[in-house]
Amino acid sequence: MALVCAPCNTGGGARQLRRVLQRTDAPQALAYGASMNILMNRRVLLNARPQGMPQASDFRLEHSPVPQPGPGELLLRTLLLSLDPYMRGRMSEAPSYAPPVELGELMVGSTVSRVEASQHPDFKVGELVAGASGWQDFAVSNGQGLRTLPYGTEHPSHWLGVLGLTGFTAYVGLLEIGRPKAGETVVVAAASGPVGSVVGQLALSMGCSVVGIAGSEDKCNYVRDTLRFTQCLNHHGDNLPAALAAACPQGIDVYFENVGGAVFDAVLPLLNPGARIALCGLAADYNATALPPGPDRLPQFMGRLLRRRVRLQGFIAFEDFGAHFPTFFAAMQGWLHSGQIQVLEDFVVGLENAPEAFIGLLQGRNFGKLLVRVAQ
Repeated sequence: MALVCAPCNTGGGARQLRRVLQRTDAPQALAYGASMNILMNRRVLLNARPQGMPQASDFRLEHSPVPQPGPGELLLRTLLLSLDPYMRGRMSEAPSYAPPVELGELMVGSTVSRVEASQHPDFKVGELVAGASGWQDFAVSNGQGLRTLPYGTEHPSHWLGVLGLTGFTAYVGLLEIGRPKAGETVVVAAASGPVGSVVGQLALSMGCSVVGIAGSEDKCNYVRDTLRFTQCLNHHGDNLPAALAAACPQGIDVYFENVGGAVFDAVLPLLNPGARIALCGLAADYNATALPPGPDRLPQFMGRLLRRRVRLQGFIAFEDFGAHFPTFFAAMQGWLHSGQIQVLEDFVVGLENAPEAFIGLLQGRNFGKLLVRVAQ
């Protein structure tokens, strides 16, 4: 089952509303639109808690009137929506670092939006802002948590990826936990993804040998040929443990974990004494409904960490290292400008397609940072 949405009216009435919005910040412009039944706010809600891999039926598309901002508030129109693996955890009731999305509530997500109407002194109509409006066309904000994009920003989408959560996660996970040194071997899971690709490029710039692990030959070719990783292995290929051992003849000093499962099984025997593991994600287990079959390997795992004095640290980027964000943001802007960091983005058009795109993300179908283009 796929979510569908009737197209919004884009005739003369809609053009007239846009002219009203351009002339004034007053909420009367929005009342005009509502009275003409031109603009409706589409919202994607959590309809059911997934059992295993999410299904289209776990989401519900709702239509409601466009909200109107009051004093000190502004109306935002979503242009870009970021889709990220952490959203799967927010669909579950299991204890986590953030509260779950309640049934019938709006799906959470980072966004780039345009200010459509404003009664807030710090925001003007037409400005672009980065925030967290979630999976919807319109949102009312009091301005808290919004970052205004500079006028003429060439790639607003970067503020949801390499200049936002994903880039910051790569930066602090590698530099604050991995702490690589020149000449060391760094292995990166999900190497073609928005986090892993930045991790590997930063490690290369620090003089490390970098081995990526990705989910297809096309992704591995991109990691090797464009991002210039030392090597990249397809984890769906034959005998990943042997291939990884051959690619890391000196063992592994830093491992950036995004996947878990069989990928981590291949990494574990190769960890050098004093190795560091930055635990960012466990995509292989996000949809698990039971423990994996087989013997309990926890004692063996703990023993190996002990004997080799391995440091394993999970982290939540903004909660644990938020004070580093200004330094990261300035540095990453410079690296993007110089071409030291390359970025790949994967766009899906239409809010109604967000659920299917998100399911594809969990299945590894995206290639690069996944974004929904909600409006032009």
